[in-house]
Amino acid sequence: LWDINLLIRRTLVYAGLSATLAVVFLGSVTLFQMGFTAITGQRSVVATVLSTLLIAALFTPLRKRIQNDIDRRFFRKKYDAEKTLADFSASLRQEVDLNEMNEKLLAVVDESMQPEKIVVWMNSPTNQQQQGLSR
Repeated sequence: LWDINLLIRRTLVYAGLSATLAVVFLGSVTLFQMGFTAITGQRSVVATVLSTLLIAALFTPLRKRIQNDIDRRFFRKKYDAEKTLADFSASLRQEVDLNEMNEKLLAVVDESMQPEKIVVWMNSPTNQQQQGLSR
């Protein structure tokens, strides 16, 4: 009913992100206020505005970084499969030999998903018969 891994993953990502952004916000407000007080001799609302803009700019890159770190640490199997498939798709763009591409496909599927059996059906362009390749 519920995908508990997704729930745990998002909880870890957003809890870490919220804590990090809170520390950055409080630290930047304090530093900016100290800077404005040293320069002008009075407190300024600009410090809060600048800190808020800093948090807005950091949100997406920091979320991606934390999510990547959590995936690498706790969800290694998924991370490795995604990385393997991304590497395969990048190498596939330069492949022209159908048999070699098929061998690479079988190797990548076997490495990332480790199924008991793999079967690939292909149409032959000359006689429209299907060929099955398996490992």
